[in-house]
Amino acid sequence: MITIEIKAPYLIFVGTETNPTEAKTGAGMFEWRPELCKGQLALEGGGLPINLPIMSIAEAKEAGVKSLIIGTAAIGGAIPEQWLDTLEEALMAGIDIVAGVHKRLNQIERLSAAALKSGAELIDVRVPPEDLPVGTGKKRTGKRILMVGTDCAVGKKYTALALEKDMKKAAMNVDFRASGQTGIMIAGKGIPIDAVVADFISGAAELLSPDNTDDHWDVIEGQGGIFHPGYSGVSMGLLVGSQPDAFVVCHDAGRTHIGGWDDFPLPSIEDVIERTISIGRQTNPDIRCVGVSINSSVLDEGQRLEYLRDLSARLNLPCVDPLKGGTGVIVERIKAEFPSSIL
Repeated sequence: MITIEIKAPYLIFVGTETNPTEAKTGAGMFEWRPELCKGQLALEGGGLPINLPIMSIAEAKEAGVKSLIIGTAAIGGAIPEQWLDTLEEALMAGIDIVAGVHKRLNQIERLSAAALKSGAELIDVRVPPEDLPVGTGKKRTGKRILMVGTDCAVGKKYTALALEKDMKKAAMNVDFRASGQTGIMIAGKGIPIDAVVADFISGAAELLSPDNTDDHWDVIEGQGGIFHPGYSGVSMGLLVGSQPDAFVVCHDAGRTHIGGWDDFPLPSIEDVIERTISIGRQTNPDIRCVGVSINSSVLDEGQRLEYLRDLSARLNLPCVDPLKGGTGVIVERIKAEFPSSIL
């Protein structure tokens, strides 16, 4: 499979940052893949309040670290000058550097020279692989579930990761498939779908989720929103190429309009289900919705329970906030709808 691949285990680089909110990638790596994280590397005054020891480059090399993950980003997406000595030292120790910032690592002369000399790699996760194919539309073996949203930034990645975790708890054969930069770092591989040239989006989605055994599920991170005036193109290409058997609609309970596009009211969940099925049937006639994931952060506990209960009754679907109780009822719906996919 032609994808970006990141070698584990990882050293999370946080610079001088101490706030997990400002180092979302690093904190997310530890939250979702703690078993792959050996330590954190901080400059003077830095360090995240997570259960990872602060390591030097020498200590990381001794611990078997293969990749240094840049877990924070400077304003504007650049690589600060004060980081370069540390990053160069890591490269000369044979440790790959992985980043999702706007500035490409191989455009920094000191880093590209060090990588050439040491043989370590510079991995920009926002750069898709070369020679991606056009989509074929041919049905693949295995099962797939895609996250779709009423808008951008409504919890598609978090829902996919929570669903993968709960499906594994249910002894299901499952893998998270990352389609965005932070997801790729968490998964260790993937394709940044929103950086792919339009003609090749569906082909990239096919490569992201290849043939597999009949009992295997790929949980695919969604991108954009199918009603979004700016980003619906990537959503449709990912939907057609993923050929999902099932999908989960992700929604923010406090949102009324497309974020940043105030002239566009948010579509209803029913509208998203209808359009997703209509387009998805092009490559999988049996596509169906198996649940709804809600970001209910604007609601108190009583409001949340009432909201989810009423929505579930209206849609006849399991409705959850994955932060408040997980996705177990959606997993049970998947098992009921697809009994042949259970080990």
